[in-house]
Amino acid sequence: MNRLVEKYRGEFAPALQAKFNYSSVMQIPKLAKIVLNIGAGDAVANPKVLDDAVAELQQITGQKPIITRAKKSIANFKLREDMPIGCKVTLRGVRMYEFFDKLINLALPRVRDFRGVNPRGFDGRGNYTLGIKEQLIFPEINYDKVNKVRGMDIVIVTTAKTDQEAFELLKLFGMPFRK
Repeated sequence: MNRLVEKYRGEFAPALQAKFNYSSVMQIPKLAKIVLNIGAGDAVANPKVLDDAVAELQQITGQKPIITRAKKSIANFKLREDMPIGCKVTLRGVRMYEFFDKLINLALPRVRDFRGVNPRGFDGRGNYTLGIKEQLIFPEINYDKVNKVRGMDIVIVTTAKTDQEAFELLKLFGMPFRK
């Protein structure tokens, strides 16, 4: 059992139920999934770039990413429909909690000049999105083997109905929001 899951069941769920006056335990928001996405637009010119992105994402998450493809052609970017342009991973269950724990406690504090994540990254439906500028903040990535610094998008999907509920949930988990 992951320590975040135990804390959620023991401390966070009762606190959220008391704060928002839920009548049923099924109304208490929880983490549903975490999606990591790397957009490698330069893969149009050099397909090997995408292989590096896939390998790094697999190292970070411990799960094999799927390759995302272009939905439509854009002549200005020399992009054709169905060309590979990125990769993504959807984490659920144990891997999701392990990654979330690693993100909060190891990766985010390693960001240079870190003052906290933006509290306005919610979408109106209880999901939180944050962008990371470099993959080097994760401890699995070997600095010497990185040929290009690339960022990624991290989407934390919760079962919360409102942004306020999701904010409280993530704050209880230890997400370092900016003041």
